[in-house]
Amino acid sequence: MLFNLFSKKTAPAASSAIRDYADLKVDLHSHLIPGIDDGSQSLEESIALILELKKLGYQKLITTPHIMSDYYRNTPEIILSGLELVKNELKNRGIDMKMEAAAEYYFDEYFLSLLQQNKNIIAINNEYVLFELSYLNKPQGVLDAIFAIQQLGYKPLMAHPERYPYLSVEEYTEFKEKGCLFQMNLLSIGGFYGKSVKLLANQLIDLGMVDMVGTDLHRMKHAEQLYYTLESSFLEKLFTEKDLLNPTLL
Repeated sequence: MLFNLFSKKTAPAASSAIRDYADLKVDLHSHLIPGIDDGSQSLEESIALILELKKLGYQKLITTPHIMSDYYRNTPEIILSGLELVKNELKNRGIDMKMEAAAEYYFDEYFLSLLQQNKNIIAINNEYVLFELSYLNKPQGVLDAIFAIQQLGYKPLMAHPERYPYLSVEEYTEFKEKGCLFQMNLLSIGGFYGKSVKLLANQLIDLGMVDMVGTDLHRMKHAEQLYYTLESSFLEKLFTEKDLLNPTLL
């Protein structure tokens, strides 16, 4: 049983019909390369997190370190060398898990300059550019960035849109109409980030706006919360009523 994996706390039986995340096959948002952002801080921690995702049913992980001008100015070289470190350790331990890497770009001037120069863009499956917005302040020029991503031949993928309280339904709709895809965090559905985020996540699910879901896994407490998210009726609704794109990345 999945719900007996944690020694400190045993999760209650799930009320929905969803028992694990195996049908998703692929997680496309996590922070599993040690020491390069606010995610895993050691190789041992990375392996422990990967093992939890494997228990949850994932077959492939596309990890996405932050790229932020003020804090994490990672490059494809830094990210891919870190990926090789993790993959080699998985191989040494005989752990069967497919691993790839892309990036989660913070919407700032540095990201815009990379788009303008068509430089150092590292995309999910060489197709989707994952980007996040500020949690607090409404940025200007998001539609311009969406267009710039498309002009480079990529598909824009907004990370956790449910975590931006300043956006209106009309703005979400406009982003979608302009070709922006939405990646929701599974932890949002379970209420990890608070009631308001959970409510907005449920609203976006009801509106059929979610294209992909991700764990946004940084540390072990996130992995534990993923088991509780399985109880959500909205997770079941999302899984049964929407053809999520995660499996296409396998």
